[in-house]
Amino acid sequence: MFRTFVAELPVLFRKAPLNSAKNYATEAKFETKPFKLHNLKTGPATSRTVTRDEALAYYSAMQRIRRLETSAGNLYKEKIVRGFCHLYSGQEACAVGMNAAMRPQDNIISAYRVHGWTHLMGVDVKGVLSELTGKQGGCARGKGGSMHMYAPNFYGGNGIVGAQVPLGAGVALACKYKGNNGVCLALYGDGASNQGQVFEAYNMAYLWNLPCIFVCENNGYGMGTSADRSSCNTNYFQRGDVLPGLWVDGMDVVAVKLATDFAIDYVLKNGPLVMEVHTYRYSGHSMSDPGTSYRTRDEVQEVRQTRDPISSFKDKIVNAGLVTADELKKIDAAIKKEVDEATAAAKADAEIGLPELSTDVYANNLEGYIRGASPSSWLKHSSLNKAVNM
Repeated sequence: MFRTFVAELPVLFRKAPLNSAKNYATEAKFETKPFKLHNLKTGPATSRTVTRDEALAYYSAMQRIRRLETSAGNLYKEKIVRGFCHLYSGQEACAVGMNAAMRPQDNIISAYRVHGWTHLMGVDVKGVLSELTGKQGGCARGKGGSMHMYAPNFYGGNGIVGAQVPLGAGVALACKYKGNNGVCLALYGDGASNQGQVFEAYNMAYLWNLPCIFVCENNGYGMGTSADRSSCNTNYFQRGDVLPGLWVDGMDVVAVKLATDFAIDYVLKNGPLVMEVHTYRYSGHSMSDPGTSYRTRDEVQEVRQTRDPISSFKDKIVNAGLVTADELKKIDAAIKKEVDEATAAAKADAEIGLPELSTDVYANNLEGYIRGASPSSWLKHSSLNKAVNM
């Protein structure tokens, strides 16, 4: 799992001592943009020393997610991925930074923009792409598709806007009940931020002192509407009322890591916190949304050129002497080959048979059937213990 070998990094770098044998720096110290605080006396550290191995791990993870999403988009255009498909391109630093801070007992639940998260939580690239294409090698045997992927400690991919937030509070309650010192990151977008259930979850989590980090991935736009048009208060980190809040630059992987480190420590000691991760998505809301009717192509291009999380990070670690441009080119080529091979394997994979469609819907089905519109349409339920490929 990615979380076992990552570290951190930020915006303004300083040169570190060079390894004389290999002529690269073994570590470098970076600084982040200032964090914004709400109901907090102190916030995260704003600088961090990053090792060469950590820098390579961050870069590789973000680049792999970007390639994965490019492949997913192409498969959708080829009509091999059917239904909905929501891409994460532009937001890679959010997932990689948060995942880097998570410990084995920590959990995450999100909405439907989760192909990259699924991979970070333990599913290989082929497992993600096979799920997208509805094939048996997918992480949910092809039954879930883009919006319903799962892995250990990862509770999806949820297709109902905002519904994952109270579920995340429930996962945090389970952590407290079990006493496992774990937390839950409940992710939602700015488009879901006005859901009543979000505020109900804030309230319950506060009253019950739950170790829950409510994470608003603010990418600027909901489904065809800008944050400014949909919300009277776009300072999402302040919207928890008495709950403390934290704003972080979501285009900086190290800043996200530092913020998440702080948030995990805080909620274990004090209860829930709202974290706004300010980011940007390059694609429309979904593949059926061109994303240009409510914003300009020039805006998207400007972000790509000035704030892209991968190219910005690349410049930092190259200029700091942690890696060379040639090393990163080799990593890029290896990741492209990996994703291309996984794409071909997903295309060649087989679908599950019809008899398996009604299996493993329940862990324990007391009635023995899956109910339909009428008794004549009910399906017999059985278990093959193959609900997931993990």
